Amino acid sequence: MGAPRWPDLGVLELLTAVGSTGSLGAAARQVGMAQPNASRALRGLERDLGLSLVHRSPRGSRLTTHGLLVVEWAAAVLEPALRFGLACDSLRSHARGRLGVAASRTIAEYAVPQWLSTLREESPEVQVMLHVMNSAEVCDAVQEGTSDLGFIEAPRAPRGLRSTVVGRDRLLVVVAPAHPWARRRRPLTAAELAQTPLVLREPGSGTRETLEARLAPLELAPPALELGSNDSIRISVASGAGATVLSELAVRQALAAGTLVEVPVADLDLERRFRAVWSGPAAVRGPASDLVRIARATVTA
Repeated sequence: MGAPRWPDLGVLELLTAVGSTGSLGAAARQVGMAQPNASRALRGLERDLGLSLVHRSPRGSRLTTHGLLVVEWAAAVLEPALRFGLACDSLRSHARGRLGVAASRTIAEYAVPQWLSTLREESPEVQVMLHVMNSAEVCDAVQEGTSDLGFIEAPRAPRGLRSTVVGRDRLLVVVAPAHPWARRRRPLTAAELAQTPLVLREPGSGTRETLEARLAPLELAPPALELGSNDSIRISVASGAGATVLSELAVRQALAAGTLVEVPVADLDLERRFRAVWSGPAAVRGPASDLVRIARATVTA
């Protein structure tokens, strides 16, 4: 004997509505089904069960004895199905109100707070969970599904992720005022920069990846120091640890205060793009779409 066929819940709902309204047309309207489709569905159910369920006449439709029994039994199926549907609706609503965001450290420190403040003003019901990591880790989090949306400074998004540019940034070479480069009369060259041990972010950071990509095919000297945050690098360089390359966003205040000095580079373009990354559909949706729109409108170099 083959496995029993699962009943179509929509047809059971229709049959129940026929019993309560006494009309196939009214029952079809109640469940949101066109009447010809409703007639075909009921005939299909009768055929599958091998039973006559509805007596049709010019005065309307009424359930047969078998139909009444089937409707009574159907209640035990439809009620938990309704609860299941309501629970799924609640879950979807809850999911639409939650947004997991992963952001590279530079973007998280200098741009994301403003973006999230604007998002909260527009959509106070959205709960955002922000994770701060380097650009490579952001891409991993989005690919693994632990974050819905990511923001990176890497030159490009890895294969398998969707991306869109949300803004532009510029990397600057900076040193302490007492550093010899601070008194240079000629701009630095890319070759000089590549040959100099620098204070750098860790491998996998967008800042490090951008610098290495722009200096290729020159071989970058081993770093003087590797540090995991913009703040630690900025403090170390201002204290005389050497030269570094950081986002203009990260050093703007230090340049204005005179604790760091920018060193021009003659033959090196250090402009880069901030990208939003996500997986799945081509177009980002829901609160993630709102945050991308806000980022585009507010990010500045």
